[in-house]
Amino acid sequence: MNLIEHFQNARSVICIPAGQPIFHEGERGTVMYLLMDGMADLTVGGRLVELAVAGSLLGEMALIDDAERSATATARTDCRLIAIDSRRFDLLIRESPSFGRQVMKVMAERLRRMNERLREANELALQGAVAEARTTRLPQARAARRRNFRGGESSGR
Repeated sequence: MNLIEHFQNARSVICIPAGQPIFHEGERGTVMYLLMDGMADLTVGGRLVELAVAGSLLGEMALIDDAERSATATARTDCRLIAIDSRRFDLLIRESPSFGRQVMKVMAERLRRMNERLREANELALQGAVAEARTTRLPQARAARRRNFRGGESSGR
């Protein structure tokens, strides 16, 4: 489903200038957005996790589970957005089940990307821990072997 085409004639367009927030991590979300034009940064804990482009959905999780937003969205360029509240969301799903599948697809793709980032971060952390263990334990182990070797020589004399 081409979301931009579907909402091309929507009257409720919101314009956000570059550098301005669209929504903040931790706030309650009552709407999701379709990014019609522009680019937006999605950050979690201040770290960039995604660059959203025209056609992207933003804030869908908070709309679906009525929880706090898990990310901050900031307009990287001037943005035109369509706000979709829960009433409109339900209507869209009834009228076009493919819209519901599109939202689920977006969420699944984001979850897969986050899982991959987590996997990569865990691998890097493990590599760092192994390297640290080698640099701190290896000299200690060598010193212990030297002590044991010398101790063995002196006890045998």
